[in-house]
Amino acid sequence: MLHKITAAFPWIVTLSALLGLVYPPTFTWFQGPLITLGLGGIMLGMGLTLKGADFVQVVRQPKWVFLGLGLQFIVMPLLGWSLAQLFQLPPLFAVGMVLVASCPGGTASNVIAYLAKGEVALSVCMTACSTLAAIIMTPFLTLQLSGSTLDIPAIGLFYSTLKVVLLPIVIGVLVNRYSPKIASKINPFAPPTAVILICLIVASIVGQGKEIILNSGLLLIFALLGLHLLGFVLGFVISLVIFKNWKVAKTISIEVGMQNSGLGVVLARENFNNPSVAIPAALSSLIHSLLGSFFVRLFKNKG
Repeated sequence: MLHKITAAFPWIVTLSALLGLVYPPTFTWFQGPLITLGLGGIMLGMGLTLKGADFVQVVRQPKWVFLGLGLQFIVMPLLGWSLAQLFQLPPLFAVGMVLVASCPGGTASNVIAYLAKGEVALSVCMTACSTLAAIIMTPFLTLQLSGSTLDIPAIGLFYSTLKVVLLPIVIGVLVNRYSPKIASKINPFAPPTAVILICLIVASIVGQGKEIILNSGLLLIFALLGLHLLGFVLGFVISLVIFKNWKVAKTISIEVGMQNSGLGVVLARENFNNPSVAIPAALSSLIHSLLGSFFVRLFKNKG
């Protein structure tokens, strides 16, 4: 049953978002501190699954991880900025677009990598490394690429990332290290719980921004489709050309194409007064989940 919830992630998040759009009160109760706690719960769950052995992958094949991180924090933010300019998005949407494009890989990418029969250990390792790097990179990139568009609270973004990413992961890793029995009992519930929490976050933001999405969200949706589709395609093609390894290429592709949109939502809500900045991240979760499920069907039995 728990596995089925995890496997159905793209469909659950889609239905939740649609319900949030049609009847916002279903999910808008989940807001403010609850969104921050929800993301913290997701990060804690990820920390509980991590062991020192997972990072051996970095030592064994550091070039896989470094290429993935390069694509994650160079190609994706530049794509986010370029597409925001191309589609002439309003400043608040443009900042939200750059913010989500500058976020690390999320736990959803690990689920998709598993379903697509990719290198799951590499996926987890890349997610962990990009998440830790995001403490510096996400605020820095958002400031550099959007600073002229809007006043970016870089220090606030840094502290928010520290609070909702590093702290829960460190707690999770410590529990896994010193209380493995407790961690082993919690771990089976971590992926489905992450699915439910991501759906609550996405649907809540979509519900709160219903009018904005219906009035001016079409261009944003096309821009986000372009962002994630290009992330998947470029991640796959570049990795395949360099490493000639299909399984590694599709894993890196998933990591690059799927951002931690929940983190984007929390950073936007905590650091910007206007709720519009959070909408790109909320819609991003929906779009990359659907593209990820398509990716699974396309590549599951290849490589």
